Amino acid sequence: MKRNSNGLWAAYRFPVLLLAGIALGSMLGLVLGKRAGVFKPLGDLFLNAMFVVVVPLVFFTIASAVVNMASLKRLGKVMGAMAAVFVLTGLAASVLMILSLPWLPAVQAGTLPLVQPVRPDSINAAEQIVNALTAGDFYQLLSKQNMLALIIFSILFAIGLQTMGPRAEAVRRGITVVSEAMLKMVQLIMYYAPIGLGAYFANLVGDFGPQLLGSYLRTMVFFAVLSLSYFFGAFTLYSYIAAGWPGVKRFWRNIITPALTALGTSSSTATLPVNLEAARRMGVPADIREMVLPFGTTTHMEGSCLSGILKIAFLFALFQTPFSGLGTYLSAVLISVIGGVMLSGVPGGGLVGELLIINIYGFPPEAFPIIVTLGFLVDPLATMVNASGDSCSAMLVTRIVEGRGWLKKESKG
Repeated sequence: MKRNSNGLWAAYRFPVLLLAGIALGSMLGLVLGKRAGVFKPLGDLFLNAMFVVVVPLVFFTIASAVVNMASLKRLGKVMGAMAAVFVLTGLAASVLMILSLPWLPAVQAGTLPLVQPVRPDSINAAEQIVNALTAGDFYQLLSKQNMLALIIFSILFAIGLQTMGPRAEAVRRGITVVSEAMLKMVQLIMYYAPIGLGAYFANLVGDFGPQLLGSYLRTMVFFAVLSLSYFFGAFTLYSYIAAGWPGVKRFWRNIITPALTALGTSSSTATLPVNLEAARRMGVPADIREMVLPFGTTTHMEGSCLSGILKIAFLFALFQTPFSGLGTYLSAVLISVIGGVMLSGVPGGGLVGELLIINIYGFPPEAFPIIVTLGFLVDPLATMVNASGDSCSAMLVTRIVEGRGWLKKESKG
């Protein structure tokens, strides 16, 4: 029992400390009111440190992840089916969240006198996407304002290194080492996060009152209802598409343990061993489950797609900006899928995705702690959906690769 308690504490230690710091800061803000502004410099230290490290972090971690992917050269059919399933299910989760937003409870924060996001109406959807995906010159990649362009550059650079074979080995090793150093640097900064975010929330709540805390609670309840609906509804549909009603029964008979493990550890990686065993019991062939599940642990995030749209809508509502229009919807879906499929494989990718949201939509730096806090609050349920979706996706990939009767063949074998 003691061992399990220690494991649970190790899994949730940092979120608990972070939320404790935010709670303490919020209490100070409620008690001190405007006087809590004295803590603002301590919060600004954390924000500035995160903004400074994000550009090199993105480049080196993504380049390192791509350049070390041996699976890019093998099992083309499985890889193609897996990519299609991952993207389509991520899109489905994102669209579901957009369709559900009319029921999102009102987000209130008093009279927030913050800088409104800069979103010129004269730019159409195509121009918004081009501006988000590209930069006009190389030096512009060195700014957090062009994060998507930097991500694309990092991937293309890493693919270029892969095509060079052994000649690029020294560069690959160097990128990996620098990537690890950047992650260590982020870990050092994050030791200060409970203090930094606590100080920031002391100032925030002192200025704007308890309305923001109520908005968090209502948003969490909304996300819990929607994510559980997706968990039971979408995964039943996907497993039926994969193998009919026998597939549905196999899926639900074996998925509960991985789902609870993911909810308890808040880690798709920690859930992988349990997920592999569950997929075996579902009848997924070894060569498929042993590639789809490890790959899905870092690149398939339906729950993250759900939470990504939620974060964007939350900030729009907080800053009293209408979340509407085809261009806004398309960019939100693109960002959520990229955050769920690309950045999930990068340690700290959630923070990078949140910075991406702020920069693309022109929100001020003060929005970063707000969206980070929401991310931590919804993360356990999002992780449960992520990890459970990996096993369901493995069934769908098997259906594409081996045909309609794959489960009957497995049962006879």
